[in-house]
Amino acid sequence: MSKLVIVGTVAFDAIETPFGKTDKILGGAATFIGLSAAQCGADGAIVSVVGGDFPKQYIDMFVEKGLDVTGLEIVEAGKTFFWSGKYHNDMNSRDTITTELNVLESFNPVVPDSYKDAEVVMLGNLHPMVQLGVIEQMEDPKLIVLDTMNFWMDNTLAELMNVIAKVDVITINDEEARQLTGEYSLVVAARKIMAMGPDYVVIKKGEHGALLFHDNDIFYAPALPLEAVFDPTGAGDTFAGGFTGYMAKTGDYSFENMKNAIIYGSAMASFCVEKFGTERLLNLSPKEVHQRLKQFQNLTQFDIELT
Repeated sequence: MSKLVIVGTVAFDAIETPFGKTDKILGGAATFIGLSAAQCGADGAIVSVVGGDFPKQYIDMFVEKGLDVTGLEIVEAGKTFFWSGKYHNDMNSRDTITTELNVLESFNPVVPDSYKDAEVVMLGNLHPMVQLGVIEQMEDPKLIVLDTMNFWMDNTLAELMNVIAKVDVITINDEEARQLTGEYSLVVAARKIMAMGPDYVVIKKGEHGALLFHDNDIFYAPALPLEAVFDPTGAGDTFAGGFTGYMAKTGDYSFENMKNAIIYGSAMASFCVEKFGTERLLNLSPKEVHQRLKQFQNLTQFDIELT
């Protein structure tokens, strides 16, 4: 098993969907990534920052799930990052109501000494300079995975391009891939992104699955058809956590094994959307994960006679 460093926000979210609404609940990219990675037994450490208002019970929960919190800075005089949003009826689009950076505004990540030799690094959606700061602290990672979004493309493109050049895998959605490259075809977009530095490109398509690109090879993983999507918040991060958690657990960084990791990540994301926030991930059994992976296997497996 390899160590996994997880960088991202640990936050409070307030969410409204057609199925209901919440007050402040646990959220943040590093939270979803960490809880997802922990499901496959990955040796993960969270690098993030929270304020003095962050409940100790949540930190204890991270530890109980097997996550190292040495790199989780607590600014006693500050407030934790807060985001609130409202999803439209199609559940694919949302409006941001409030974003309060709080302690995140001056966040300077510090990777614990015991994890600087980690082989896998998951750079959750944050300012590119924060992501770069983590890369520079690592000793010899075998796999650096980057998640980003259109906000950083709009406002810090030069810094983002510098980070993209230093990573092995980038995970973005189809809209972001098109914006980054100016190409409508995702095949052409992926090729252009690989030319920027990454060897692998993962393009997430929400309810339509995910695509994995490497050289001239393409792998497609469908999303599991669900009766209802309750709350999509954190689904992309949960996918990334499942993906990197599986890679760290197996220690196999080949394209063939990434196919398995994509399926594992997709399975974890399918759980995330079934309840508000982290609720489903916090109450997930290994048996349920196994059964969900079996569903994916049945969904994609077929026999055909080729002549």
